Amino acid sequence: MKRFILTLLLLAPIAIWAQENINRAVPPPPGPAKAVELGKTEKFTLPNGLEVIVVRNTKLPRVSVSLTVNRDPVLEGNKAGLTSMAGQLLRSGTATMNKVALDDAIDFLGGNIYASATSISGSALSTNFKKLFAIMADITFHPSFPADQLEKIRRQELSGLAQSKDDPNSIAGNVVSKLLYGSNHPYGEIETDSTVKNVTVADIKNYFAAYWKPNISYLVFVGDITKEEAKELAETYYGKWERGDVPKPQYPVPANPVKPIIAIVDRPVSVQSVINFVQTEPLKPGDADVIPVRVMNNILGGGASSRLFMNLREKHGFTYGAYSAVNPDKLIGSFNAEASVRNEKTDSAVGEFLKEFELIRTTPVSDTEVELSKNTLSGAFARSLENPATVANFALNEAIYHLPSDYYQNYLKNIAAVNAGTVMEMAKKYIQPEHMYTVIVGNAKQVVSGLDKYGTIQYYNVEGNPVIAPVAKKADAGVSGKSIIEKAAAAMGNAALKDIKDLEISGTAGAMGQTLVFDQKYLLPGYFEQTLTIQGMLLQKQLTKEGTYSVSAQGQEQPLKDDDKEELAESASMLPEAYYLSKDGYTYTVKDIESIEGNDAYAVEIKSPKGRTFTNYYDVKTGLKLKSVTEKDSSPAGKMVIQTFYHDYKSYNGLQVPMKTIVDQGRLKIELDVKDVKVNQGLKSADFK
Repeated sequence: MKRFILTLLLLAPIAIWAQENINRAVPPPPGPAKAVELGKTEKFTLPNGLEVIVVRNTKLPRVSVSLTVNRDPVLEGNKAGLTSMAGQLLRSGTATMNKVALDDAIDFLGGNIYASATSISGSALSTNFKKLFAIMADITFHPSFPADQLEKIRRQELSGLAQSKDDPNSIAGNVVSKLLYGSNHPYGEIETDSTVKNVTVADIKNYFAAYWKPNISYLVFVGDITKEEAKELAETYYGKWERGDVPKPQYPVPANPVKPIIAIVDRPVSVQSVINFVQTEPLKPGDADVIPVRVMNNILGGGASSRLFMNLREKHGFTYGAYSAVNPDKLIGSFNAEASVRNEKTDSAVGEFLKEFELIRTTPVSDTEVELSKNTLSGAFARSLENPATVANFALNEAIYHLPSDYYQNYLKNIAAVNAGTVMEMAKKYIQPEHMYTVIVGNAKQVVSGLDKYGTIQYYNVEGNPVIAPVAKKADAGVSGKSIIEKAAAAMGNAALKDIKDLEISGTAGAMGQTLVFDQKYLLPGYFEQTLTIQGMLLQKQLTKEGTYSVSAQGQEQPLKDDDKEELAESASMLPEAYYLSKDGYTYTVKDIESIEGNDAYAVEIKSPKGRTFTNYYDVKTGLKLKSVTEKDSSPAGKMVIQTFYHDYKSYNGLQVPMKTIVDQGRLKIELDVKDVKVNQGLKSADFK
C-alpha cells in the first residue's frame, strides 16, 4: 500500500506539468465517427406485395401502426385539392359506423386514428391494439365517403383558401410553386375556389381505387408487439387486399430561369415584404450529396447561428429570422432561402442574401463553422434515435427510396467526412443565384425601387399568374385636394345633412369565421355610439357625447389619445368629408390616380389638425369614397396598415350609405354588411349611454 501511494505521489508532478502545458484555447480534435447501432428491425412481405416492418419496444405497453401508400404525386388539374379532401373524407365513417360512432369507438379504446391521402395510422395500449387495428382496417376497406361530410370538408377548404388569400406567406407559396414547377406539374398546382368546388364523392372513390394497392404499400408496427403478433394481424386484416397496377405518370422536368427573375406580388396592406429565393435542384433522397449539402446549408441558413441569420437579423436588424433549406425529392429537389423584412429594407436585404450566397460559393468556410455544423447535425441525429419510431422510419425510407441497407448506420461517418472543400463544392453545385427566382410579396410601391439591379422584374397575382406592372396616372393640374373632397362630400349627401337629425345603421360583421352584430347610432350634432356584440355579449363600444369620448373593449375602458378623440369626432359627424371641410387645419395632397377594383380613383393624402395622416381614394367619375388607408403603430413589426373598402352605396334621404364595408388589417379581415338603415326615427341624447 505504501509503495502504491508513493508511486502516485511520484506521478503527480508529471500530471500537473501535463495539465499546465495543455492549450485550452484549442479544442481537442474529434475522434473518429462510429457506425450507428440501430434497434432491431424485422421485415416480411405478404403474398399480395404488402411489405411489413416491425420494431419491437417494450418500454411502454403501447403499439403504433401506420400504412403508407408509396404512390407518385398526382396531377389533379381542375380538381386541385382532391387528395387533401380525400384524406379527410376517408376518416369520416365506414359502412357500419358514421363519423360520430367511429369517433366514439376509437375514443372508447383510448386510441387514435389519423388518415391522409397516402396513409392511415393509429395507436393504442397493447391490450386494446387488436381492436383498434380492426377499426383501422375497416376504414381502409369499407369507407362510406358520406356526402354531407364532404360538404363540410369543402366549406373548411374554402374558408382556408379565403384566409390564405390574405396571408403573405401563403401567397408567396403559391407563386413559388407556379414559377418553379409550372401548372402542368403536381407541385405547381394551386387550389382555388373553383377547383375545390369541382371535387365529388365519385372522384374520391376513384382516387382510392386507383392508387391504394398493397404492392406499393408499407405496414409499420412500432411498440410492444412481436413479429409473430404483427404477422397474424397483417395477414388477418390486410392479407386479402388485392394487388393491382398503379398509374405511373411522367411529368416534365422543371427548368430554372436562364437569368434571375424578381417576381413581385403587390400587397398594399403589407408593412413587411416576404422574400423567397428559390430554384429546383437535381437532388433525390439517398443521393451522395444529401448529407454534405445539409452540412453546407446548416452553415448558410440552417438555424440561429447560421450566416444568413447572423447577417440579416443580428448585424443589420432587417428581420426576426432568415433561413435556407435544400430539400431532396424523388421527382425534383429544391432550394429555398427566406425572410420577412421591413418594406424599406427589401432592397438591402436582397443584396445581403446574394452576398452570402456568393461568399459561401467562392470563399472557403472556416474549420470551426464546419465542425459546428457537423456537431449540430450529428447531435440531432443521435437524439432522434431515442424514439423507437425513428428506427421504423429509417427502415421505411430505405424501402421507399431504395437506400443502401447501411445508409443510417453510416450516417455519422458520412457527416464526419465532410470538410471545408466539400462545403464549397456543394455550394457551387446547389446555389446558383444567376438561375434563381426571387419572389417578393409586399407593397410594390415601397419595395420595387432598386430591385431591377438584381434581375428582371415581373409582376404576379396571388395565384401566381402574370399581371401587368402597376402604371401610375397623374391627376390633372387643375384638380386640387380640396376640390376632390368637396366633390366627394356633395356626392355622398352633404346637402341632405340639413334635413337629417338622427341615423341608425345596423348589420352583421364577419371575422375569422365568426358572425358579429354591429349597431351605429348618430344624433346631430356630435352624438355617436357604435357597439359590436356576439350572441348578445358586448365586445366593444365607442361613444361620443357632449364633447366627451370613450372606447371600451369587453367592459374595460381604453385609454384615448387626442388623435383617437379626433377620429371619433369625424365618425360622429355622419359624413367625415363634410366634417373636414367645416374645420380649420385639415390639409389635402393629391397623389396618383390608382385603380381600385377596376375604377380610377384619386388618392388624396389628408393631414388632420392633430397630425394624423391617412389616404382616401375617391372615384374619379362619381366622387364616392372607394377606399381609405391608415397606419397604426400597434404591430411588433412597426406600423400596421389598415385598408377599408366601401361598396354598394345606397341613398337614404339623400345620404349615401355603403351597404358593404371591408376592413383589411392584413391577417385579419372584417366584412360588414348593412341590414337596416333608419333615418329620423326620433333618437334623443338620453339614448346614448
